[in-house]
Amino acid sequence: MSMLIDLIVQIVAGAIGGNVAGGASKDLSLGTAGNTIAGAIGGGVGGQLLTAAIPFLAQSANTVDVGALVGQFAGGGIAGAILTAIVALIKNRVAA
Repeated sequence: MSMLIDLIVQIVAGAIGGNVAGGASKDLSLGTAGNTIAGAIGGGVGGQLLTAAIPFLAQSANTVDVGALVGQFAGGGIAGAILTAIVALIKNRVAA
């Protein structure tokens, strides 16, 4: 169950991170829906990779660790922002 909670936190944080990245620069914006989708995918995938690379970010089965949740949120948000920026840059290059 804790892996599901981790993934949900990462996806939500990624969606937020994607929208922050899109709002910070109009050149990196894919629109609200695009920022949310790209950010959520980036947050989920990036957060899972981060958890695999840094095992103490994973929660144990029966407890909720606030530190691990903060780490999941930060990792998902950053990964979501990065993927949104990459997708927007690729989109802008193709459109030019």
